[in-house]
Amino acid sequence: MLAVVAGVYVIEGFPMGLFADLLPVYWKQAGVPLATIGALSGLGLAWAIKPFWSPLLHRFGEHRRWISGAMAAIACMLFAGGADAPSPILLWAGTGLLCLASATQDMAIDAYTIGIVPRGDEGLANAVRITTYRVGVILAGTLPLLVAGPFGWRAGHLVAASLAGAMAMATWLAPRVEVSSEARKDLAGALRTWRLRGGLTGVLGFVLLYRIGDLAMAPMLKPFWVDRGLSNEEIAFVSTTLGTLATVAGAGAGGLFVTRYGIPKSLLWLGIAALGSNLGYAAAAAEGASHEAVYAASLLESFCGGLAASGFLAFLMRICEREYAAVQYAVLTGAYAALGRLIGTGSGWAVEQIGYPTFFATTAAIALPALTLLPAARHWVALVAEENEPPPAKL
Repeated sequence: MLAVVAGVYVIEGFPMGLFADLLPVYWKQAGVPLATIGALSGLGLAWAIKPFWSPLLHRFGEHRRWISGAMAAIACMLFAGGADAPSPILLWAGTGLLCLASATQDMAIDAYTIGIVPRGDEGLANAVRITTYRVGVILAGTLPLLVAGPFGWRAGHLVAASLAGAMAMATWLAPRVEVSSEARKDLAGALRTWRLRGGLTGVLGFVLLYRIGDLAMAPMLKPFWVDRGLSNEEIAFVSTTLGTLATVAGAGAGGLFVTRYGIPKSLLWLGIAALGSNLGYAAAAAEGASHEAVYAASLLESFCGGLAASGFLAFLMRICEREYAAVQYAVLTGAYAALGRLIGTGSGWAVEQIGYPTFFATTAAIALPALTLLPAARHWVALVAEENEPPPAKL
């Protein structure tokens, strides 16, 4: 099971690596204006609004078909790209297709994973998810780039297209997850159980606020490094390379913690650890803080981010029903991602008004209300356990 999870999350991370790491380099070297590059990044909104077409995934076709189709579409986009002077129409159409296909396969992969991971194994499964997702991001952002250096961007795109095509075909090696035709036709059922459980408002509030501190802080981390006089090499090595390793280590430790102590305790203690990482950046931003203090804050933030993600994703997986996972998981992840993006848009203004130390401390404070909503989250975890108990044996 974990091997299948690893495979599909390499696939899920691959398009994000294209969008966030590879294509911006190509665009800049191809002479695309900075204003256009910034505007193209706005197409990433597809990941936040994906719940709007999640009912299509629930109603039509099985998960592997959506994953394979999305990767095939991305392969075609890459095969057509790589021109020295890309036309504006192809540039926008291709990037839009990439974002739409990637957001769609995200929903399909998340729903598929919920369908194959046994209850109680979410901790280790999420450690694998986070780690292999990063592998997919790195693969997309490095291998085609290395090929493009000596052989040109057309060759780099062909390599990326080949990888995407191979992933589209490899998807069919994964086992099928069955969803009954009755459940597919019953779209209202995706929200019916949530309403019947009670406490829906509290749980949604918890989901929206639990990671809000990290999401609000994220847009200002790299600018903070630059303002503190750190070099590009330091940013690349400490924040990106070592930060990725720290995130993976945190995800592994978080997965073990969830497995050992359960989801309710993990949400509390791993969430507190995540808030501590925001305070670590606040301390590093204090006047006179050394470069080493910034390094430590970055690695602490990455490690604690991996910890909290393991617990939080395990919770989201647990409260989603296998039959309706495509809709339910998309709604939950889309909601907190959209709120985080919204708050992040004002992060630069906030830093200008109150400075880095106070800003970072404030991002920890705005996540505290989530801890007051923990009882609602714990109640749902308990209810799910009751819902999945086997019926008593007949005498």
